[in-house]
Amino acid sequence: MAVSGASGSGQVRSLDTLVRLGRETRAPGRLDAAAAPYRLALPDGMTVPLGCDAVAAPADFGPQLLPRLPRVGCVYADASTWWWIVPADSDYALQWPAPALYATGAVLPGGRPDRPPTLIHRPEGTVPYTPPIPLYLALCRVTGTTPAWSRPVNV
Repeated sequence: MAVSGASGSGQVRSLDTLVRLGRETRAPGRLDAAAAPYRLALPDGMTVPLGCDAVAAPADFGPQLLPRLPRVGCVYADASTWWWIVPADSDYALQWPAPALYATGAVLPGGRPDRPPTLIHRPEGTVPYTPPIPLYLALCRVTGTTPAWSRPVNV
């Protein structure tokens, strides 16, 4: 895709670049570095080939989500929230159900670096991800939300 300037000459940008640029603007229900001072630290030996974001759910939902997931990646918890590590851009074309929150770059809102969430689950291997679609569906189930792609289309 070419993006043309006033002179008519264009710069070629990949779809990935355009999506990334568009996602830099803050969307409702989405947390980013401007609003969040603390980044979750992954355990030593973990690699993030797809980048890393986090999905927050109230702590009460955590035990309900675990048995619904085929694979559980790194999960962090504090008194009120469980944080699930997912690949970067796992919110693309997904509207995570309330009260879940999405944290780009696994940067937490109002975090306290002196009291970070505790790692409560570390998967086998070196990849920290919980698959985002099963997590999304599990969150929809426990919140009573219909997944976005199953909702009727209003014309």
